[in-house]
Amino acid sequence: MTWFANVFGLICKGGPVMVPLMACSIISVAVMIERYMRLRDAAGDSAGLMSRVENHLTLGKYREAVQACERAGTPVGSMLASGLTCAQGDAKSAEQCMEEHAIKMTPEVFKRLSILDTIITIAPLLGLLGTVTGMIRSFNVISTKSGIGTPMAITGGVAEALIATATGLAIAIVTLVAYNYLTEKAKAVVSDMEIHGTRLVNILTSGTEERNEAKAIGA
Repeated sequence: MTWFANVFGLICKGGPVMVPLMACSIISVAVMIERYMRLRDAAGDSAGLMSRVENHLTLGKYREAVQACERAGTPVGSMLASGLTCAQGDAKSAEQCMEEHAIKMTPEVFKRLSILDTIITIAPLLGLLGTVTGMIRSFNVISTKSGIGTPMAITGGVAEALIATATGLAIAIVTLVAYNYLTEKAKAVVSDMEIHGTRLVNILTSGTEERNEAKAIGA
């Protein structure tokens, strides 16, 4: 418990601004964990899913293809399912349905990342605020008659300033790294939606052309 006491003592020395800084750190960690888990699940095995869907469609098993998409439980799966459900084999209808579904799903993929972006901006500013208040405290001590004779009181204000600044920068740096990583993960999910949506349209288009050719031959 010694480390906890040391950390708590350090926080107390950072002054009142440490309260919102600690709140920022807790929120940041919570969002990072939640977004990492959700984006990890959202990525899934998109290539494997697309392969299964293609096999089902090749055999004319539309219901099985839809069920495979729904079981995936990913943005890609739900988008493909929406395309197959409303398309009934028509590539143009599938494309329109998937575009609409992708527009709805994209904000969900990037959900809460704006919170991290805000913390990246506000944490250093809070640290700077702590620096200003700490220095004001030190100058207030110096301005008193007994200020020069109490160096501990002066250094206490300086310590408050430095602790707040360091904490704000540390929170911003860690959050920035996580924000960039999670943003790239979210972009990868959206990219998978675009790639596999286009792949499904191509498969349906190819199937329609084959059926038309068969009808022409039969006629």
